[in-house]
Amino acid sequence: MPIADIRGVKIHYQTFGDRGPWFAFVTGGRRGFTEFVPLAQKLAAEGCRVLLHDRRNTGASEVVIAGNEGEEEIWADDLVVLLGQLNALPAFIGGTSSGARMSMLVYLRHPQQVRGLILARITGGAFAAGRLPNMYYGQFIKAAREGGMAAVCATEQYQERIAANPANRDKLMAMDPAEYIRVMEHWLAIFLQGPRAPVMGLTDAQLGSIKVPTLIVPGNDNTHASGNGLAAHKLIPGSELFQLPIQDQDVPLLPFSDWAPHEPAMARKFVAFMHHVAGAAAQQQ
Repeated sequence: MPIADIRGVKIHYQTFGDRGPWFAFVTGGRRGFTEFVPLAQKLAAEGCRVLLHDRRNTGASEVVIAGNEGEEEIWADDLVVLLGQLNALPAFIGGTSSGARMSMLVYLRHPQQVRGLILARITGGAFAAGRLPNMYYGQFIKAAREGGMAAVCATEQYQERIAANPANRDKLMAMDPAEYIRVMEHWLAIFLQGPRAPVMGLTDAQLGSIKVPTLIVPGNDNTHASGNGLAAHKLIPGSELFQLPIQDQDVPLLPFSDWAPHEPAMARKFVAFMHHVAGAAAQQQ
């Protein structure tokens, strides 16, 4: 798999397809991009070029616990640099869950580099707000306080990252636990600053400021309730709604693999949306 040096950090990525518009699709949580490979292959077959990447601190990319900005803002800037290295800008940006949130941050920070947004499984509401801060930060801060970096490395999520990139263990074990805690607490504070609903971390005004074509695919679990996507659709001017034939389920979180039967329909819709936007832009030139 290719590795890019993005602002001094080794980022693991893969591209699919050799024609059509560029589309960067970002996974949720801290998962690596492998769960998106089957969909990326379908997207490429429909006529677009797809970039999947492991954000820093996820998947097989390098772990770097540092930075003055929020972690999602850092991720957003990293993606733009990676797309630039691939001569893929401006691009369509999208993702699920935190990947959808990050996609909107890419637009808010780099609007000229975004042709359109595809946002799936939008996160928001009291359930997500009560669950995600500990999932992303709290549990690791607690581990570092109680057992230092060895305890951090022993957590399930870090075990996955170490398995994907064994060099990450040496990097983590070399960190001062106090510095690790300081950065994670800083990121947690930034994560908690924004609103909780309908889109966690983004204000209604920010959603209303999105001026590029946007396609929204509502989710169907308690973290990604369909109501979040429907509310975002109302707030993002001119956005288009694409509702899958699914029902909300009263469960904390459904894996993306549950959507596998809908991937052919998503691939067709996503690529048709991108080609329509690209065609309309060409006519205006």
